[in-house]
Amino acid sequence: METAVLKSVGDVWSDCLRIIKDSIPEQSFSTWFSPIIPYKYANKKLVIQVPSQFFYEFLENNYVNVLRKALDYAIGKDGQLEYTIIIDRQMPNTGGKPNGIPHAAVPKPTDVPMRAIAKNPFDVKEINKASFESYLNKDYTFTNYIEGDCNRLARAASFAVAQKPSTTSFNPLMIYGGVGLGKTHLVQAIGNYIEEHLEEKKLVLYVSSDKFTSQFINAIRDNNLPDFMSFYMQVDVLIIDDVQFLSGKEKTQETFFHIFNHLHQSGKQIIMTSDRPPRELSGMEDRLLSRFKWGLTADIQTPDLETRIAFIQNKVESEQGEMSEEVVEYIAHSIDSNIRELSGVVISLLGDASLTRRKIDIEMARFRIKSIVDENEKTISVEKIIEEVTEHFKIKLSEIKGKSRLRDVVMPRQIAMYLAKHYTALSLKNIGYHFGGRDHSTVIHAIQTVNDLIDIDKIIARHVQELKDKLKGNS
Repeated sequence: METAVLKSVGDVWSDCLRIIKDSIPEQSFSTWFSPIIPYKYANKKLVIQVPSQFFYEFLENNYVNVLRKALDYAIGKDGQLEYTIIIDRQMPNTGGKPNGIPHAAVPKPTDVPMRAIAKNPFDVKEINKASFESYLNKDYTFTNYIEGDCNRLARAASFAVAQKPSTTSFNPLMIYGGVGLGKTHLVQAIGNYIEEHLEEKKLVLYVSSDKFTSQFINAIRDNNLPDFMSFYMQVDVLIIDDVQFLSGKEKTQETFFHIFNHLHQSGKQIIMTSDRPPRELSGMEDRLLSRFKWGLTADIQTPDLETRIAFIQNKVESEQGEMSEEVVEYIAHSIDSNIRELSGVVISLLGDASLTRRKIDIEMARFRIKSIVDENEKTISVEKIIEEVTEHFKIKLSEIKGKSRLRDVVMPRQIAMYLAKHYTALSLKNIGYHFGGRDHSTVIHAIQTVNDLIDIDKIIARHVQELKDKLKGNS
């Protein structure tokens, strides 16, 4: 009579990995299966340890068929799989029954002695730190950030996080305030300080919520979601700007929720900005909003007169220009809404003075303030412009940001770029980014095309005027 050979847990898992490795891309294998540790095997039941609750859910949602195939090969059709979570402390351990895989309840982390963990035989591929791009603007530092009563708490909290990321109670750190008050400057200053002053190399990533959403959509389209998730889960400091634009995007919010959990539970720092406090963010999942409140929420208010004067003086000095106290005070009294408008006026005045070789006086300042402030009297975002254009021309958001060359798409796209230049203070490069990453020359061509057509094509002129009326709230 032939004696059955009893397999060890390592042998069983190795057999499973042979099948898994042949069934999925190498990067996906490294990301989602290398970190798994085999713990116990008995009575055709394999127990594996995974790093977090999210890891468990992701395997169940994305690799159930591969796991079933591997179990059939290594154990047989009646093989069972159990998970145990060894890192996740904040979320409840839940069990489920994956499609086709008999699955017992997930054991509690305390059920598995840590000393019994087998050594992982695989090396997890990591981000190449040497070539990693943080996307930080190096001009945004604490040194050139003007502090005042309007932003003192936010600035102090940001500097504390910069000195000791993820070790303070300010995790996550949420900075909120109106348009043009310096939120982006402040959070990027944190990233720049960390990269410059901390001896231990940290992976700092700055990303706008729009870019995060675009990357997520591309990952789904290219069937590359595991690599997308893997990339974000390896970051040490994640700075995400304008989280309010995640509103209503359910799938994107769900993905960000899992990334947030993984980073926070792994002791990584999360920093966010918003135009309003978490309690006022509509269209957001409650579980995500609750996590936004775990750390510190600090606001930036409209700058007071003294802060505005200090900002103007600092800006003039950094641009190596000259401006009298009288003009400085006139500008500070004339513009009290936000720092961005102040900066625009100062830069424009210094440019005018350089070109005309004139000394900046009150009259010059009055003319420049009127031309800039009147144009920006009502803040209109590029997102609002795109929304109005897509609705007006009955086209999809994916089309206006995509690569279609059909006239029915190209013309609305060009009109949207033209309006973005007209109503926002965004650079040509930034406008191009909002339209699928197009370069500044494409934006220039679009603006010139629409300008020309307005004079000769009554239909185009009517479309543009109707859209302007809608954006101004006069429709």
